[in-house]
Amino acid sequence: MADTNNADIKKLPFERAIEELESIVKRLEEGKVPLEESVAIYERGEILKKRCEELLQQAEARVEKITLDASGKPTGTTPLDVD
Repeated sequence: MADTNNADIKKLPFERAIEELESIVKRLEEGKVPLEESVAIYERGEILKKRCEELLQQAEARVEKITLDASGKPTGTTPLDVD
């Protein structure tokens, strides 16, 4: 079941993933979550963090691929090579 729950993370947009991650951090900081649940949501938080990092790297790569003309004005983009 954990794999199923974690599979949904790969489909989350950045905004939703960061929102859920912030919620997990808040819950853990409050210290009112039972130990076993804390471990489970911490693990999910790690996966959400990786998803956010992945999406940020993709966005950064897209920005870096914007092509400029001789005067520095954007002229378009080049295809993004996502590994």
